[in-house]
Amino acid sequence: MTEMQMLYLLVPLAPLAGAIIAGLFGKAIGRAGAHWVTILGVAVSFVASCVVFQDVMAGHVFNGPVYTWLTSGDLTLSIGFLIDPLTVMMMLVVSFVSLMVHIYTIGYMADDPGYQRFFSYISLFTFSMLMLVMANNFLQLFFGWEAVGLVSYLLIGFWYTRPTAIFANLKAFLVNRVGDFGFLLGIGLIAAWCGTLDYAPVFAKAQELASQSIEILPGRPWLLISVICICLFIGAMGKSAQVPLHVWLPDSMEGPTPISALIHAATMVTAGIFMVARMSPLFEFSEAALSFVLVIGAITALFMGFLGIVQNDIKRVVAYSTLSQLGYMTVALGASAYSAAVFHLMTHAFFKALLFLGAGSVIIGMHHVQDMRYMGGLRKYMPITWITSLVGSLALIGFPLLSGFYSKDSIIEAVHLSNIPGSGFAYFAVVAGVFVTAFYSFRMYFMVFHGRERFDEHPHEEHGHGHDDHGHHVGKPHESPWVVWLPLVMLAIPSVVIGFVTIQPMLFGDFFKGSIFVSEAHPGMAHMAAEFHGPGAMALHGLTALPFVLAMAGVALAWFLYLARPELPARLAATVRPLYVLLDNKYYFDLFNQWFFAGGARLIGRGLWRGGDMALIDGVAVNGSAKTVIWFASLMRLLQSGYIYQYAFAMIIGVFALLTWWFNRG
Repeated sequence: MTEMQMLYLLVPLAPLAGAIIAGLFGKAIGRAGAHWVTILGVAVSFVASCVVFQDVMAGHVFNGPVYTWLTSGDLTLSIGFLIDPLTVMMMLVVSFVSLMVHIYTIGYMADDPGYQRFFSYISLFTFSMLMLVMANNFLQLFFGWEAVGLVSYLLIGFWYTRPTAIFANLKAFLVNRVGDFGFLLGIGLIAAWCGTLDYAPVFAKAQELASQSIEILPGRPWLLISVICICLFIGAMGKSAQVPLHVWLPDSMEGPTPISALIHAATMVTAGIFMVARMSPLFEFSEAALSFVLVIGAITALFMGFLGIVQNDIKRVVAYSTLSQLGYMTVALGASAYSAAVFHLMTHAFFKALLFLGAGSVIIGMHHVQDMRYMGGLRKYMPITWITSLVGSLALIGFPLLSGFYSKDSIIEAVHLSNIPGSGFAYFAVVAGVFVTAFYSFRMYFMVFHGRERFDEHPHEEHGHGHDDHGHHVGKPHESPWVVWLPLVMLAIPSVVIGFVTIQPMLFGDFFKGSIFVSEAHPGMAHMAAEFHGPGAMALHGLTALPFVLAMAGVALAWFLYLARPELPARLAATVRPLYVLLDNKYYFDLFNQWFFAGGARLIGRGLWRGGDMALIDGVAVNGSAKTVIWFASLMRLLQSGYIYQYAFAMIIGVFALLTWWFNRG
């Protein structure tokens, strides 16, 4: 094994080692030991990723097995790595954001009794995501996929004494199982038709798969490649929270803030986006699948953004913004702009982690109050959190020169140039979404950092002293400790510059050459490349473009409603009451799931219990056989009386019957 291959192994195994030591020996090494060992593991992973990145940039791509897991007939299942530009970009993002979250956690979880357990989980989460992005076959991809889902279950329900946390992690687990079932079907079809689970031979057979058809319903042939791609995308819909499998993501806010940042920024939700980009050689041969991806993404981008407008919990606003941004990435995938989707995935990882950790810093400063209605004027108390949150918000709304501007505008332009069915609706959704995003982002920003101070209005306040949900005393807010604000500053830097620096190579250069395949039938990105004259010119042009105007209009409206005329929102909500109720109930998705799926499952279960268990098994099989034996025995009892004259009479009758039969026969 070469030195470079050892380095590849080190990237996922360093966080795994940290997770095992902190998890199994947490009591022995203490709190400081737990955070040092896990931070060291992730730091080693990040440094190794940087070295691997430089090696790949020098033109050294690796694709090969590490070891063979099992061989069954002609099918060989192995653990292997595919190290190419797409992989190293994900490795850098995952390890860097995870490192920032690990450092931040020291400050955020300082008083928590489950300190060592939390560090073990987040390190394990990082390992799972790295195994997923480094995979060169579907088996390892699925292992990472499921491991990420499992650890997210442990983390969302980290505070397991809270009923809401337990409900949320069960919901996340079950909704992800629905998506994973589709994902597994897609992988099964690939194994059945290709005879291998390695990416390279499967991608080589894409043309062949595109010419095959399969009958799901008799007499209705479907293109095999469309069925495979749609099944794989259903997996992505679960992980990357696309409508209607999005319902778990807002509830995942029940976990501690560091894990909200990790789930929503660099790991878990980006897995689905990464997977579809990796599968571009398959998706390019199925227009039906691309159209499906495009429309689902457009619905998510626009309609999940609307829900952010009515949320009052600071973390849930950011959660709905994640849903909306994931919709943007999915739209880009559907428009065959895979590089734009992955580019947005990268820029979004930095500013979304920044916004989540900023929200967590506010929660610490506010003594664990999360309701924005009881904040306001925090700018003077928390200057570092204020300025970094402003940077994150501007990046999110796509302000020119910031990272979010380059990736978001590229997606909007790519959809505009797309010729895939549904692109007209998708273009409307992503453009309208710009206004919505700006409005709810700055609604949050103004409610938290500006306006009058509303700390004393907290509903838990009694006898002149406020107490929050945890029973903490609510005094004046304060800036968070350095372990909390340092990651904010470190994430704010790439949130500003990363888009400007990387747009040229990632979208219009050869960065993803060999990693992402786009057919000639989808020339949108090629047209954009012809129009691109550098990041500076793009920013100047952006100042006059429609998205910028809409974003500024959203900011202005948020300023007017929440700073200039703060009494207006309540009156507006009363005026459009039905619409407000619809948004407040999240389009009744949860209610429908509770009634139809949960209620339906209970109904079927009750029916099977009454009809199957009680009536058929207990009634017919168990009790029925017993009753038959009892009835037969009661008949036999009549003949077993114990009287000799009855037995003699029976013998005479028997002999008489036997002789009669014998004579008649003769």
